[in-house]
Amino acid sequence: MGLCTKKVPVGWVYPTAILCIYGFFSYMRPSEPFLTPYLTGAEHNLTLEQVTNSVFPVWTYSYLAILFPVFLLTDYLRYKPVIILQGLSYIIAWVLLLFARGVPAMQGLEFVYGMVTATDVAYYAYIYSVVDTEHYQKVTSYCRSITLVGFTVASVLGQLLVSLAGTSYFYLNVISLVSVSVAFVSSLMLPMPSRSMFFHRKVKGDPSETPSEEPKSTSDNADLQPTEQQTAASEVEAESKSNKNVCNVLWLLCKDLKECYSSTQLILWSLWWALATAGYNQVINYVQVLWEHVEPSQNYTIYNGGVEAVSTFLGALSSLSVGYVKVNWELSGELALAIFSAVNAGALFLMDYSFNIWMCYAGYLIFKSSYMLLITIATFQIAVNLSMERYALMFGLNTFVALALQTILTIIVVDNRGLGLDIITQFLVYGSYYAVIAGIFFVRSLYILISLRYKRPENNQDRDINDETHL
Repeated sequence: MGLCTKKVPVGWVYPTAILCIYGFFSYMRPSEPFLTPYLTGAEHNLTLEQVTNSVFPVWTYSYLAILFPVFLLTDYLRYKPVIILQGLSYIIAWVLLLFARGVPAMQGLEFVYGMVTATDVAYYAYIYSVVDTEHYQKVTSYCRSITLVGFTVASVLGQLLVSLAGTSYFYLNVISLVSVSVAFVSSLMLPMPSRSMFFHRKVKGDPSETPSEEPKSTSDNADLQPTEQQTAASEVEAESKSNKNVCNVLWLLCKDLKECYSSTQLILWSLWWALATAGYNQVINYVQVLWEHVEPSQNYTIYNGGVEAVSTFLGALSSLSVGYVKVNWELSGELALAIFSAVNAGALFLMDYSFNIWMCYAGYLIFKSSYMLLITIATFQIAVNLSMERYALMFGLNTFVALALQTILTIIVVDNRGLGLDIITQFLVYGSYYAVIAGIFFVRSLYILISLRYKRPENNQDRDINDETHL
């Protein structure tokens, strides 16, 4: 009788635990840092030019084409089906990577992987539909941290297997296939949310969702079975409500977008987000090609997995440090964006002009850590000024704009239908791209500082006049 009977809050623990299991195993892919050596090795025997100019660009195009429909479909289907779709896409991608051969097959792989990345929005949005607001901060940290842990463990494991056990890249991909299969199975165990951010805003128990009691008919046949006219009328009414709901959602989306971009500061943070993310995705997508060019994996032992693990760890540390740094970002934000964008440009130039693989690795560590620091700051600055729904909408639109910019970069710089530049010239373009971003925000920060300096004498003069009137 004296035992504690406190109820365990399984309402948020269970879905969070399952989602963390899914996040860990979906990111636990030890073959990821060795994708380019695998494609150019004996298993696939593709050239660096084929991988760079014909295969990898397909991911960018498919990601852009799929993102917006998936964003709406994710909310309409209430997340879980889209997470299952992502898990299935992971499996298809790795089956193709293991057993399909040739450039067209690898282009198909990249298309499927575009589906994988486009459906990421379901993973990060799902938890907000099944837990209470008081748990948002806690479950967000769990779900985001576990993906970093999974990626770091996978990178370390892959490097150890390659360097110490001499494991082939093929068997690294077998391990990755097993891992994403476990993730797929775990996605089936997620509870189905009863609401979403836009299409299904009403919670269970809403009076409007409870069907009204119909008056009983005097006819037994009417009670037992509706007439054909009643059935047709019900279908028309349901279709009308559905169309009205879609129109209302689209109207709310347009209205929320206007509110999201009503602030100059939010526009500037979003502009940096889109510009920098486009460049970051491009660098991440092609950095292994640069490493393979500087030091071919057939001739040397490579350490791509170790570098990815260290860069992710440093990025996580830099992201955590944001919470402990006391800075007036409204005043100094643009200057920080300018400085660190310049650092990113310098890191890319270091990678591009160095013929030493360790200098390339060092430049990559600087670049990735700097980007993750700034994207954390930008995310925080945007999130604190918006509701959850508007933040999700702004996140989706910023990602879409970044992908559009990345697609333009890919078409002009990488694709054979454009300039089809070699990898060294490509990274020269990416370094220059970040230098332009740094220049834009440096000019903006100078404008703010000069404006504040000229306003101070005016404020002091107004204060002196007020003092004289009081005397």
